Amino acid sequence: MADGGGGKTPLALWVQGARPKTLGAAIAPVLVGTAAASRYGPFVAWRALLALIVSLALQVGVNFANDYSDGVRGVDVARKGPVRLTASGLAAPSSVKAAAFTAFAVAGLAGLVLAVVVDLRLVLVGVAAIAAAALYSGGPRPYASAGLGEVSVLVFFGFVATCGSAYVQIERVPWLAVGGSLAVGLLACAILVVNNLRDVDSDADAGKRTLAVRIGASRSRQLYGACVVGGLVAGAASAVVAPGALLVLLAAPLAVGPIRIVARRREAPALVTALISTARLQLVVAVLLAVGLWI
Repeated sequence: MADGGGGKTPLALWVQGARPKTLGAAIAPVLVGTAAASRYGPFVAWRALLALIVSLALQVGVNFANDYSDGVRGVDVARKGPVRLTASGLAAPSSVKAAAFTAFAVAGLAGLVLAVVVDLRLVLVGVAAIAAAALYSGGPRPYASAGLGEVSVLVFFGFVATCGSAYVQIERVPWLAVGGSLAVGLLACAILVVNNLRDVDSDADAGKRTLAVRIGASRSRQLYGACVVGGLVAGAASAVVAPGALLVLLAAPLAVGPIRIVARRREAPALVTALISTARLQLVVAVLLAVGLWI
């Protein structure tokens, strides 16, 4: 194997491969969905915990699956972002693939418990979510290469994760959860947009036709700004029902920096900074919105 680990232990490399900085995108919808449900029924802690496990495991699974699929396809050879285990030779492709399926299995087991207790139809939702995660960059025709990654993120890490977290609490989906899912989902889309903007040249060279490759860097920058602003507006709009949702506006100053970077900078390190800032923004918005819905 290549020596690209910078002297890190195997455990540290696997933790890095799980991309812990992306896990806020899995925590955010559970916070918002659970808080939205709390306005209409009692809080059930163990259900919220299982929903969180499902969301986190799916995020880790898609990270490892993407690492494996892009690595074996040669897409990550000229990667500008975090080190990938497969492409860098730090782990055998089969091991990375096994890690992805292990994470999906954890998500499946936690989801199955919720389905048995709450509603067996949740099994269908879980199967769809795992399939979407696995086929993002895997399978014979990965849909990330068809420019559909952002749509999937909006649907599964926005609507499904947020509304699903609410549903397992009170066994229905309140409109507050739907509105909150739009805020969470748009900011999750912004994370993916800036990620793909960073890799637009290398993805194009490798034949990976992400949305950024298809619409170009200029329109991707505009889309990023629209997603960030739209996420903040969608979160604040919940104030029509829950006035406390206006707390979301306290996060607006955190959006200024990454929007400026994406609009003005081209170099990969700057876009990585914007990506990290966007992930932080999404989590802060989710916390503020959850508090606003809870009070």
